[in-house]
Amino acid sequence: MAHAGRARRRAESWAAALLGGAVLGLFVLRPINDFVAWHEHEVNAPSAFDYVWGELAGALLGFKPLKSVFYAGVGAVFGVLAAVFQARVVERNRRIDRLTSELQHDLGALVAAGENEQVEFKSSLRWDLKEQRVNRALEAVVLKSLAGFLNGGGGTLLIGVADDGDVLGLDNDYSTLKRQNRDGFDQALMTLVATQLGGDLFPFIQIVFHTLKSGEVCRVIVSPSPRPVFLDQGGVPKLYLRAGAATRELNVKEAIDFQATRWPG
Repeated sequence: MAHAGRARRRAESWAAALLGGAVLGLFVLRPINDFVAWHEHEVNAPSAFDYVWGELAGALLGFKPLKSVFYAGVGAVFGVLAAVFQARVVERNRRIDRLTSELQHDLGALVAAGENEQVEFKSSLRWDLKEQRVNRALEAVVLKSLAGFLNGGGGTLLIGVADDGDVLGLDNDYSTLKRQNRDGFDQALMTLVATQLGGDLFPFIQIVFHTLKSGEVCRVIVSPSPRPVFLDQGGVPKLYLRAGAATRELNVKEAIDFQATRWPG
């Protein structure tokens, strides 16, 4: 229902932008053009006001319909462009507000609260603690969590923290990288995102590192994606969604229904 409400509001916003732009074109752009025409050409009218008003009144009565349609269309285009710009500014500010809010949370309190619908812990990115070796299958587990947050309402993934909240740090992961530091870890994680989920998702994923007594932790702050995010596993694209304190794969019917409501149109 929430997604349907947002879709309705989005449609109403676009309709308002088109209508407002058309009104702008007809009642502002066209009169400006007529005013310029009166000054630059020999127009049979006693004054610019008389000419502009006469042309506008004629437009309202249906005269020169092609001219009216042209300026209404030009205005509608300006209205849509303005709406797109405003939407991007609003979305950017929303992401900034979300990031600011996330960073204001104390990491210790976040870990102590445990996993929930918007918070998940992962012990490592690629280091298998049980087998004491690199295990690339763990990267897919991290990507699955990110995809679940992207497809849902967003959330926070803490890497370097065990399921029980024990801070393990990132030293083991660092040791597997060419650049054995935060920059190398950041690059490795975002490369995985680009190759497995899509480079266009970078604006919706923010990475912050924290240093604690027991080690470093990578906080990945995820915002909702504007498109469905699939993770290819074994040649099969799968749609994951965060549900409660777990990330689950949607079956085909669930995925179709979810996309129809989450990203309508």
